[in-house]
Amino acid sequence: MKTSADPVRDYLSAVEREASTLPADRRQELLADLTEHIEVTRTERPDAAIGEILAALGDPRTIAATALAEAGNEAAGASARSGTGTPARRGKVHPLVPLLMLTLSLPFMMVFPDLPGPLFGVLFRITGAVLLCTSVHWTTVQKTTGVLLTAILPSAVITTWNLSGAPAGTPALLANLITLAVLAGTAAWLWRARRA
Repeated sequence: MKTSADPVRDYLSAVEREASTLPADRRQELLADLTEHIEVTRTERPDAAIGEILAALGDPRTIAATALAEAGNEAAGASARSGTGTPARRGKVHPLVPLLMLTLSLPFMMVFPDLPGPLFGVLFRITGAVLLCTSVHWTTVQKTTGVLLTAILPSAVITTWNLSGAPAGTPALLANLITLAVLAGTAAWLWRARRA
């Protein structure tokens, strides 16, 4: 039987093979995280056997299944062999941040209707949508629904109102209040639906 001279390389290759359906950038990030963890553990515990360190990390299939589940891959549920994996990775941005940015973009534009207000409102909306889409706290369907209801729909309503020929100074209070209710409702739904 052939034995490898580098068990770390074999272990990382097994994780990479099991996580082959992950996007390439996410797979490389996973491998970099594992490599860093192995190096730190070897530095902190120089007397520990490499097999012991790798066993403590867990089975490559479990690690890959956890990463697939975090990425929102629908096939992850079928490929997960057991529920005992590594704990879910926490997002780098608190889930409240994109929700607040998306919800507060409209009130910001309403309170400051002159030039800086709409500019910052649009920047809040775009940044909030990007943070929502890159978050680990929601599934792909929840992210898509959230972006449609908090970024695309309000933009369509505002564009339609501006192109409808309404007088320049006419307040669109009712449309703004309905849009704000949709934003707040969607943010509340996303907050309740988030993953810990």
